[in-house]
Amino acid sequence: MPDRTESESRKLLRRLRDTLAEPGAGQERLDRITHLIADSMRSEVCSIYLFRDDETLELCATEGLKPESVHKTRMRLGEGLVGRVAKSSVPVNTANAPAEKGFRYMPETGEEIYSSFLGVPIQRLGEKLGVLVVQSKQARLFSDDEIYALEVVAMVLAEMTELGAFVGEGEALSALHQQPVLYKGATGQEGAAEGKVWLHEPRVVITNPVGDDPKKERARLKEAVEQLRFSVDAMLTMTDGQDKEQSQVLEAYRMFANSRGWMRRMEEDIARGLSAEAAVEKEQSAARARLESVPDPYLRDRLHDLDDLSNRLLRILTGQGADTGAEMPENPILVARNIGPAELLDYGRKLSGIVLEEGSVGSHAAVVARALAIPLVIHAERITTEALNGDAILVDGDQGVVHLRPEDTVAAAFRDKIAMQAEAQSRYASLRDLPATAKCGTTVALHMNAGLMADLPSLAGSGAEGVGLFRTELQFLIRAHVPKRGELADIYSGVLDAAKGKRVVFRTLDIGSDKVLPYMKRVEEPNPAMGWRAIRVALDKPGVMRMQLQALLRAAKGRPLSVMFPFIAEFDEFRTARQMLLDEVKRERQFGHQLPGALEIGAMLETPSLAFAPKEFFELADFISIGGNDLKQFFFAADRENEQVRRRYDMLNASFLSFIRQIVARCEEARTELSFCGEDAGRPIEALCLAALGLRTLSMRPASIGPVKHLIRRVDLTELREVIDRECASGVTNIRAGVMNWLSTQDI
Repeated sequence: MPDRTESESRKLLRRLRDTLAEPGAGQERLDRITHLIADSMRSEVCSIYLFRDDETLELCATEGLKPESVHKTRMRLGEGLVGRVAKSSVPVNTANAPAEKGFRYMPETGEEIYSSFLGVPIQRLGEKLGVLVVQSKQARLFSDDEIYALEVVAMVLAEMTELGAFVGEGEALSALHQQPVLYKGATGQEGAAEGKVWLHEPRVVITNPVGDDPKKERARLKEAVEQLRFSVDAMLTMTDGQDKEQSQVLEAYRMFANSRGWMRRMEEDIARGLSAEAAVEKEQSAARARLESVPDPYLRDRLHDLDDLSNRLLRILTGQGADTGAEMPENPILVARNIGPAELLDYGRKLSGIVLEEGSVGSHAAVVARALAIPLVIHAERITTEALNGDAILVDGDQGVVHLRPEDTVAAAFRDKIAMQAEAQSRYASLRDLPATAKCGTTVALHMNAGLMADLPSLAGSGAEGVGLFRTELQFLIRAHVPKRGELADIYSGVLDAAKGKRVVFRTLDIGSDKVLPYMKRVEEPNPAMGWRAIRVALDKPGVMRMQLQALLRAAKGRPLSVMFPFIAEFDEFRTARQMLLDEVKRERQFGHQLPGALEIGAMLETPSLAFAPKEFFELADFISIGGNDLKQFFFAADRENEQVRRRYDMLNASFLSFIRQIVARCEEARTELSFCGEDAGRPIEALCLAALGLRTLSMRPASIGPVKHLIRRVDLTELREVIDRECASGVTNIRAGVMNWLSTQDI
């Protein structure tokens, strides 16, 4: 690269930095910048277009176009050449702009006399801020060096935008990190919480995007990269091949950390005038932009690796590590791109709520959030870019909505909602020791779901009669290695101790699909929810399950024990698993170990196929629990982790209720205890209908027990059964409207 080009580029950046350092309002600074860039690049026009909202670009400053068009000219994302740059995040360089496909003529700007056009995106870490454009009358293509220089300038503009350089009385830009923002995500765990933002990974702020001494900046970069390489090598040594999947990820990190191309591009950026930090972030922004357009999962994972590695390098360069010295605020709401179960459990019950950019309803984080009863919203896109530690935040897990820095009226309405929920819960507390007995005399047993020792205090406070589902996989998910039999026996014994004689149903390890153990090699499957998971893994690799069964038997210490096998799809699977447990009982007896005082062996009915199993299955099982979440997903062929379809189907669909009725009839015929476990069991209307159809045991999250019990005690289930029968016989697809009409006539 010629020295003259380098010096011109560095000269432009220094002039830009000096201009930004001068006092003045936001609009004044933008005007000076467009003049400076047009002059430096020897073009007649320089314009800055910024996003007013997610879909609208506005001309905010220009040198060369008609001044009266500023703040008047707007275009949609994808509209015209400027909109194309904004949408694709790819530069557009043409010698004849009016002849270019998609060109939009804007007469108010007077740009028809300019032929050449070069537009580059203004973006920071994947966040689109606007478009920087230069134009000239002479029909020519801009050179690669000119494109590169303009991209570097755009990157500095993005950094200065982040620092609020263009915010002033004229308000050319809305101040970042100050305005109220609404995020519409998806429900991960129901509930509402108000608090202050606590970032899992505090954002790195670059205060010096322009470097004065290229030699010094290259030395800083080289030293930081060496430190990064050393840390990756150290992590690889610690794994020592014990965790193949983690080792593969770290090997990918090491490959990127030693990439000559990555290093060369950052050194070129420094030569162009950027600081070491800005050079790293420029490469990171480019990786983020590529990430959005790559459909291949493997390549997306590799770009994620590069993104994570860049974050590590930025933290080394800036010294802005995870431990910033900030104190966790009261009522902290955790905000993160994503988070693992062990990290989430480290926070424990200190958190009031959780907001994630990624995640799914079946992710590890969602499982732990449900276990801790912490409101969780997922798919809150780009919230980590906007939120700062200490920002006020409202989390509505019921609606999947987050209000960041809410206005007073929004906050007041939200507090009213929380107060109403608290008042309702206090009313339900008076029912804690009363049975869920309907007016017709039918009593429904209400149990709670759990997965951690921390859940067990809710057993007494919620009024639950027992634990209908204890998820044993959480003890495996939060460890880096397979837990030992003695550890598990102590945990399970502690659960039984905390239950104080109330029944606890332990579900054996339900892994696979969305729940992959940290030390288990991931099996790539086209449809994991219907793949190698739960009982299928246990029967193919029985060592872990035998160890778990031994731990359960030893934990009982003479007390009753209930064990349930998950995801049974056919009779033979249950028969084989049941025999494994009986073999372990025989083995424990031979060793002289104390056996449970009573042993119940049951199965989760989560696949439609099991409802049609032979009569012998229903007779052999001591109890059956309908796993409502999975059963509904397979019945309707609607992935419950796909937000486009999971809410499309209702449990009060007449066909689904007819199917539930068949299961109830088969269990009644075999005199086998039947329960229903899942999200729908904790929704009062759905729970009421399940009870009317003959379900006498429901298992749900502790907070749902009060509302469900309150409604059951105020209705006649016999009457409701007649309503359901009548609605189904009428030919309607969904009976919800009929049930709600009937409820409106009741004294509730």
